Amino acid sequence: MKDILIYLNKLLSNNDIIVVATSGGPDSMCLLNLLCKFDVKIIVAHVNHKLRSESEEEAEFVKSFALDRGLVYEYMEIKEYNHDNLENDARVKRYTFFNELISKYHANYLMTAHHADDLMETILMRLVRGSSLKGYSGFKKEIDMNTYKLVRPLITLTKSEILEYMDNNNLKYFIDKSNYSRDYTRNRYRLDCLPFLKNEDKDVHLKFLKFSEELDKANNFINSFVLKIIDDLKLNDGLCISKLKELDNFLLQRVIEYELSKMYPNDLFLISDKHTELIINLIKSDKSNLKVNLPNKIVAIKEYDVLKIINEKDNNEFYYELNDFVYVPNGIIKKINYSDNKSNYVIRLNSKEIELPLIVRNRINGDKMEVKNLMGSKKVKDILIDSKVPILKRNDMPILTDSKNRILWVPGVKKSKFDVESNGIYDIILLYEEE
Repeated sequence: MKDILIYLNKLLSNNDIIVVATSGGPDSMCLLNLLCKFDVKIIVAHVNHKLRSESEEEAEFVKSFALDRGLVYEYMEIKEYNHDNLENDARVKRYTFFNELISKYHANYLMTAHHADDLMETILMRLVRGSSLKGYSGFKKEIDMNTYKLVRPLITLTKSEILEYMDNNNLKYFIDKSNYSRDYTRNRYRLDCLPFLKNEDKDVHLKFLKFSEELDKANNFINSFVLKIIDDLKLNDGLCISKLKELDNFLLQRVIEYELSKMYPNDLFLISDKHTELIINLIKSDKSNLKVNLPNKIVAIKEYDVLKIINEKDNNEFYYELNDFVYVPNGIIKKINYSDNKSNYVIRLNSKEIELPLIVRNRINGDKMEVKNLMGSKKVKDILIDSKVPILKRNDMPILTDSKNRILWVPGVKKSKFDVESNGIYDIILLYEEE
């Protein structure tokens, strides 16, 4: 523990403000007790996950500890979870809370009690699951987050060393009994793998730490090279696929990992090498328009010679009754009195041949339209593909129907059999103006 105190003494100054993630377990209470030895402002941040019967007692314990020592106590409850990925959802909520406190108190440090055993477990799990070079390195002792530093002072300590320190000094803490359940993947690594490795070498945790640091150096070196070539790969807010195909496979993978790291700055553990492989397959495919769904509603999209990795909109649904005009995601559709325009941006309709009112809505899977001058119907999806409409634009493409849901027009792209020639009989003229 002496080494930790020396490290903290070099790191901290009297004006520092530290948000400390404090669960009440031995790790976080060890860190909190150590920090109390320094003349700094401490914000004790406790998150109640509401998942165990002991949660309320732990919250009261952390609160009493903080207030008895004149520390600032901040509390947050997680009341609802996304049960598709509960662990990640809880992590996102925790760090959102921590970041709010950093802003509130203008803190320059966020400290967590991750230790050497945590690092070993993380590395082993990612080796088995598959990850990126950065992912395989686990986590770092210090990370510069621009306005503050994320620091893990206990990264060189094993769990047994922490428990020994706490017990020898009669310091109180709570034990989460769920940590001993083999129902959880991490626990199986903790209970089965780590004892074997420690039996082989009592300092194996330091070997893992060195492994982590070496991989991080390698990743930083490779990224410095990627940064030198990335500008040459850029095309239309994305990356040029023909140039990506010219790269060596190793470098191509690193470029993709670099792009993914920008989309998952704090959640890169969600990405495995399988995701990278899917994107590389997309790049090398002969098909012009493809999409790969990634965690947290991120998508990789191939649009002809451009690769984009972006946030996908949660909801692109819309449904409007058209009177004089209506705004749509990419422009406006409006009634006009006259036009000699014969393009797909104007449609002329005879109200006696359709059922009013007119509806403007988003595209739905399975949509079909009886195309003008074409015998029979055609899927709207195929119409958009044939017209080389980019995938991103297809999601927001407006569709004009009558009240019987007959598709009359894909504005700017194609008209249906209901379109009337300019020398015919019609009483409705619609114009589509794109933004």
